[in-house]
Amino acid sequence: MTNKPSLLFFLLLFASLAANAQQKPLRVGVIGLTHTHVHWILGRENRGDIQIVGIVETNKELAERYTKQHGLPMSLVYNSLEALIAATHPEAVTAFGTTYEHLKIVETCAPLGIHVMVEKPLAVSMKHARKMEALAKKHRIHLLTNYETTWYPTNHKAFELLKSDSIGSLRKVVVRDGHRGPKKIGVNKEFLDWLTDPVLNGGGALMDFGCYGANLMTWLQGGKKPLTVSAVTQQMQPENNPKVDDDATIILTYDDANAILQPSWDWPIGRKDMEIYGLTGAIYADNRHQLRIRMAEGYDGFKEITLKLEERSAPYDDPFALLAAVVKQEITLPPYDPTSLENNMVVTEILDAAKKSVKKRKQVRLKK
Repeated sequence: MTNKPSLLFFLLLFASLAANAQQKPLRVGVIGLTHTHVHWILGRENRGDIQIVGIVETNKELAERYTKQHGLPMSLVYNSLEALIAATHPEAVTAFGTTYEHLKIVETCAPLGIHVMVEKPLAVSMKHARKMEALAKKHRIHLLTNYETTWYPTNHKAFELLKSDSIGSLRKVVVRDGHRGPKKIGVNKEFLDWLTDPVLNGGGALMDFGCYGANLMTWLQGGKKPLTVSAVTQQMQPENNPKVDDDATIILTYDDANAILQPSWDWPIGRKDMEIYGLTGAIYADNRHQLRIRMAEGYDGFKEITLKLEERSAPYDDPFALLAAVVKQEITLPPYDPTSLENNMVVTEILDAAKKSVKKRKQVRLKK
């Protein structure tokens, strides 16, 4: 008599097949190589969560240089996004070209159900951002924005401390981001050509580094938009950045708090840091790993604790691990997460208002 397979056998088989399906790496296309942050994905250790199925780059010399640097075959490189999609059928793409090109990528990918992660900022303008948002929602794709500071353990610890009321109600945030300037730090020509272009980048330091502070403040405020935006820009290095601003100050006001963002291509030392002030203390996210907490004592005294933080656990330690986990529905992003579309729509609105404030030389009030 032949034994029939048991129900348990089929359940175990189904569970095994489901597990294997979940473990299959996300098929990812890399769109553009002119943004040097692309080394983040090209040089990434193989964690088994993503597979680069193709690269789009029309500059053959650049493509040969980068594929050789990272030990990748030139057979991965395509001349157009359409050619890559037809040949490789990616599940998601990551954008590492100009910010202006982000809209075109979403216009091509969204109708095909291909998810998109762009390098910050989301878009050059609200006009582009609204089109991108509408496409993402219509075709139900994830449209994420990657910031270096999203992966800083210190920023997440600061967020946690603020939400636990450890320093009292939020009153002021100061965010400083930037470096000596693209040309001074030796950015390659392919990146420099568009990074200092007012159309392709949407501006200069205000766009390149102002987006970091706007992104963090929107996250800290749970998506709340500022009431007003005021900004001033300067051109401290006209010989290096003749077409765009290279230093900016942006002031955001809320009902009971404010933020001062200081993006610049004219710092003497590269930096990405944040100060958060509450009613009873302050949090200093000095860099990726060092965080200080100061609790007020008397008039000008304080007690300070310094923390050295380890990297966050996967997939919250890396943009492409997060992209894979979101697309595979292994995690759901919390509201106004730094990578989320809703956060970055607010960021774009802030940056647009900042540029308008500079042009009109007055405070701009945002619509509710």
